[in-house]
Order: sequence, then structure tokens, then C-alpha cells
Amino acid sequence: MKNLFKQAIKTVLLLTLLIGVTMTVSAENMKKLGSMNVHYIALGSTFLTPTIAKTYGIERSRYNGLVNISVLDGALKGNPAKTVIISGTARNNIGQSKTLDFKEVKEGNAIYYLAQIHYSNEETFHFNIKIDDGSGQKTLKFDQKFYVD
Repeated sequence: MKNLFKQAIKTVLLLTLLIGVTMTVSAENMKKLGSMNVHYIALGSTFLTPTIAKTYGIERSRYNGLVNISVLDGALKGNPAKTVIISGTARNNIGQSKTLDFKEVKEGNAIYYLAQIHYSNEETFHFNIKIDDGSGQKTLKFDQKFYVD
């Protein structure tokens, strides 16, 4: 039981770190879409520890990335996390398209949407993410270049 508690603490810290990175890396990692404040990041899966990756069913690989989306309700006091319907695609520079399969993760009051993507070294993807919060569908677009480490 003690090890399970320690693992839960590590998990919360990692997810907090991911959101913290999302919020602090660049002002461009948050976009306001209607009343939604959408925080996003795409990174190599090797940034995750093996334990965290296993906990969330994420394949750690030099060629596997993780897309993390978090939606906050900008219309409510305190900007609480918001449950949404999310789907998306990623297109590389030669026009190949991949469908993103998002998985919802709830940690306390936080809600994250995680999807994996396979990439080659220095491959750039153009993400097109559809987010529906019940008041209408909005689109998040961003680009990310991945590197094999």
C-alpha cells in the first residue's frame, strides 16, 4: 500500500510537471478557443519515466511522441479543468496523415487528454485537434518537430 501511495504521488508530480512545462515553455502553448483555455504540448515519450509510461499505457521509444492536451474553462471562476470530446490528426510535411487516439486521464481535479504518435528523426507534424466542450466545436492547430534522442 505504501508503494502504491508513493507511485500515486510520483504520477501526480509528473502530470503537474507536464502541465507546468506546457504553461511555461512558451506563451504559444496555450490558446484561447471561445471560453476554453487549451494548454498543449507534444514531446518525445522518453521524457517520461518507465514507471509513469507503464501506468498510463504509453510506449516509451525514441520514435514515439506524446501529445498532451488540457482544457480549462475560462468562463468559470478559478478556470477549472473541463471534460471535452477531442479528436485530431497529425500531418507531416509530405502529406502523410495520422489519426490521433486520445485517452482521457483524470488526476484529482485535473483532466488530460493523451495521444501517442510515431515519428522519424527531425519529422515535423502539423496538428489539427477538434475540441467540443458542449457549446460548439473549436479547432486547435499547432506544429511540432520531433527529434530521435
